[in-house]
Amino acid sequence: MENPTRTLNGLGQSLWLDNITRSILSDGTLIGYRDQKTVTGLTSNPTIFAQAIKSGKEYDASIRQAGHTDPEQVFFKLAIDDLRRAAEIFEPVYQRTNGVDGWVSLEVSPLLADDTTATIEQAVALHKEAGAHNLFIKVPGTPAGVGAIEELIFRGVSINVTLLFSPEQYQAAADAWLRGLERRHAAGMDLNVTSVASVFISRWDVKVADKVGAELHNKLGFAVCGLIYAKYRKLLDSPRLQRLMNAGARPQRLLWASTGTKDPKASDVLYIENLIAPLTVNTMPEKTLHAFADHGKAEHLMTLDDPSIAATLARFEAAGIQVEPTGQVLQKEGADSFVKSWHELLDTVSARMGAAA
Repeated sequence: MENPTRTLNGLGQSLWLDNITRSILSDGTLIGYRDQKTVTGLTSNPTIFAQAIKSGKEYDASIRQAGHTDPEQVFFKLAIDDLRRAAEIFEPVYQRTNGVDGWVSLEVSPLLADDTTATIEQAVALHKEAGAHNLFIKVPGTPAGVGAIEELIFRGVSINVTLLFSPEQYQAAADAWLRGLERRHAAGMDLNVTSVASVFISRWDVKVADKVGAELHNKLGFAVCGLIYAKYRKLLDSPRLQRLMNAGARPQRLLWASTGTKDPKASDVLYIENLIAPLTVNTMPEKTLHAFADHGKAEHLMTLDDPSIAATLARFEAAGIQVEPTGQVLQKEGADSFVKSWHELLDTVSARMGAAA
């Protein structure tokens, strides 16, 4: 019987879970996903943790025992405890792939998205506190975050660049990663600093759904992905990266995020089946993982420089929708959404701390 997730992985794409809860860590669910559904990593964000902590009482004892009075410190202790356990579950994958795969991700505070120095300081501190070699620190690909990316790579902190939407945003993040590696190389340091660049997709289609006809629904995200994938392949082919690879560097893999289908009329595996490419990652919500494992098809690789992309984008332009300005709006909205979740998260932790006092 065909196993869609194994087929997907066999085509060269890593399948990660975009979720974490204490229950899936402790009841064998995540191990089952690793062993039966070929899940080889995990991502988290403030929204995911807010939902996990609000939805039950499984964090209450840890909150009582945390020994801190600052809700943010309490949260990071909870998150690091969870992600260390997840990192242990994916350690066999990390070892088998020699450090290419098997990663988990912890995000810096979204309140720091416009503060380069504070982002660097918190990322370094979290990386040190977690002490797990297969844990990424998530840093936003905002203008302030781009400066942090270069410095963190130079300092040897493995990072997941998040909140990327547009081709220009992706390129800026990739260039910052390259500069960080080039500085390490110039300083005679090893280049074994892993990174992924996370591009958010479904929000593009949600954003423009009420501005275009039905024939253009769920088309913009794929067109933008095609542009970004072309930039990624150009980066892989570039002498600049190949010189670094010759000195021991690995590519910063491209990661497709926000791949749960938001349109109830569309396929629930739309953003999985159409974004298959080797040397990439797709991180998906639990619901999407189950749907793809049940009835997904891993059959077609993405086409490089698909000629239909320009025609599709021209139709959106004719409707008044331009990629880069829309990408800036989406990045700002994404950052604001994480800030809202962050406040909800800390309010929940604070209330549980008060109840325990």
